Amino acid sequence: MEQLLKKHAQKIRFLFVGGGLTVLDFVILFALTFAGMDKFIANYISTGISMVVSFFVNKSFTFKNTSKTAKRQFVLFILVTITGLWALQPLVIWVVTSGLAPHIASDEATLFIAKVIATGASLVWNYLLYSRLVFKKESTTS
Repeated sequence: MEQLLKKHAQKIRFLFVGGGLTVLDFVILFALTFAGMDKFIANYISTGISMVVSFFVNKSFTFKNTSKTAKRQFVLFILVTITGLWALQPLVIWVVTSGLAPHIASDEATLFIAKVIATGASLVWNYLLYSRLVFKKESTTS
């Protein structure tokens, strides 16, 4: 069991961090929508705040990255994250809410289900691209 945990430690940290950031995202999203803001505008704001926090936590804690190319990483991180959160998530939310709206009486329940599915899609997208592009381990060839 210990070997398995060591092998997947980075993924476990990513899920832990992602869970915390997802809670932050959801709290902001639903606070703004309950205050009367459009769900898509509220999603952009909630994911934007979570995105900035995410860069610093993922760089230092999740991927334990010490690269000195933080500016380059931040640009790549923003591009990957914006694509996942501001293109992929709204698309998934639109598809799911369009399909569920006729079957669920509550707009809030429909949005919640859509946001959970969209979050899952963006978490997979983000992990793959963060680990392989943004925070990839630098080669140690001499």
